[in-house]
This record gives sequence, C-alpha cells and structure tokens, in this order.
Amino acid sequence: MSTIKGFLQRNIELLREDVEAVKERDPAARGTLEIMLTYPGLHAIWLHRLAHALLHWHVPLVPRLLSIWARFRTGVEIHEGAHIGRGLFIDHGMGVVIGETAEVGENVTIYQEVTLGGTGKKRGKRHPTIGDNVVLASGAKVLGDIYIGDNAKIGAGSVVLQDVPANCTVVGVPGRIKTCNGERVPDLRHDRLPDPELDILLAMNERLSKLEEVVLHGDRP
Repeated sequence: MSTIKGFLQRNIELLREDVEAVKERDPAARGTLEIMLTYPGLHAIWLHRLAHALLHWHVPLVPRLLSIWARFRTGVEIHEGAHIGRGLFIDHGMGVVIGETAEVGENVTIYQEVTLGGTGKKRGKRHPTIGDNVVLASGAKVLGDIYIGDNAKIGAGSVVLQDVPANCTVVGVPGRIKTCNGERVPDLRHDRLPDPELDILLAMNERLSKLEEVVLHGDRP
C-alpha cells in the first residue's frame, strides 16, 4: 500500500511539471484544464508512466496492453520498457515512436513523427539515449544504440545513426553535424536550421558555371 501511495505522490508532482512544460514550450497552450484534457502527447506520457511502473512491479501482460491502448488512443507509441525523464514535451505527437531500450533525459522536446528506434535484431540496448534539453524536430529518426548529447538539436527529417556531441545541431540524411557551440539555433524555430545538401548543390552549381565560362569563352576558372 505504501508503494502505491508513494507512486501516486511522485506522479502528482510530475503531473504539475508536465503541465508547466507545455505552458513554457507551446505558444498555443492556454489554461491548465485545457492542457490536461486535450494534449495527446501529455496523455501518452502519463499512460507510459503507469505502464512502466506496472512493468517494474513485474505485472504480466497488462503493461504491454496499456502501451498498445495508449498508442491507439493518442497516436504516440512508447514502449513500456523505455525510460522517460522529467519535463518531456511531445508536441502534437502523432506518429512518435519510442523503443523499448530508449532513454530520454530531462526537458526534452519531441515533435510529431519522431522515431527513437533500433537497428537489426540484436537484444539488449539497441535504442538511442537522449540527453537533457534536446530538441527532436518533426520527422527526425534517431536509430540504434547511440547517444545524443545535452542541448543538441536534431533537424526536421534528419536520420541520425551516430553519436552527437552536446550543444550541436544535426541536419540531413544521413544526419551531419552542422554547428557545435556556435550560434544558437532557437528552440522552436527548427524551420531555420541549416541545409547541408543545399549548400553542396549551390557549390556544385557555382563550379559548373565557372566550367561553362571556360568552355564558352576560354577563361580560366
């Protein structure tokens, strides 16, 4: 009985923190009641905490069933075995997948269609570890037993297959580290992240223009 009471007390405090995280990071957030009733990402986190606790208490089958029901109810799939830190904010949430051995740090922000997935069929630790204050933009795929450092930002649509140091920005497919400890990218304006593919195409276009000048006019590049 004391175990259940302690669980409830801890989670009431976490519930308050969850609501505050939404208010701080979502400009569309309004009142506390509206947030609690209408945010599917928040519901997914709460249901995961219950499923994870039941798994920890060695309750058979129920944690998995609860996880599957949460996916149906919210569009967010968090395996009951995943470890989720305080202050996680899942914005919109539809299509988010967090695998069994994934670990998510504190104050992380995840947008829709983000995947924290595994690679291959190996057992054991096979999903990513996400540090504190990380932003994972829409459609980002972070795959395998890799580490994403504190304060990192993963750009929209990026596919990350290798470790990312702290305070770095990653964009592209496959993900490339574009900036580290440089100019800060605003937390929620992930539409302004740099585009390494575009940089390469522009450089190639410039080079082709110079070669055309050589062919047409005999000028040296």
